[in-house]
Amino acid sequence: MKNGVIIFFLCYLIYACSSGKQVSSTSQNEIASTTSDTVRIANDELEYEIIIIEPGFNSWLLSRAMPRNFHSQTYMESRNRIWVIEYNNRVMQPQRFNPNLYEMQIDYRNGIDYGYEVNYMLFNYLVYFQQTYKQQLGGFSARI
Repeated sequence: MKNGVIIFFLCYLIYACSSGKQVSSTSQNEIASTTSDTVRIANDELEYEIIIIEPGFNSWLLSRAMPRNFHSQTYMESRNRIWVIEYNNRVMQPQRFNPNLYEMQIDYRNGIDYGYEVNYMLFNYLVYFQQTYKQQLGGFSARI
């Protein structure tokens, strides 16, 4: 992928469980697939992808997340920027924040259009993460 790659890879395989469900995508260029609790969203046209490995996220996404197009891409981008900055700051401070929660930095750059689907998945993962692990990224609570 020549333009760049977002890889968000959180591995909590202790609680690994299986589900063979497919997440639908919003266009032909966006591919969504799940295996176990792995969700992969790729936009081949924009050449970015997001991979989320988190037990429970797939079922949460299907049952609790707002449907696609509920939030605008601009809204999700603004939240993602704030939350990713704080998340990455916590990754860099393992003595202060639980390194089992904050394992890897998220490569999310300001000014790059990742497309709706990548922003949708990142936004929902960060909402899920904050609600599940009782964390608050940025100055406001994550709501669905």
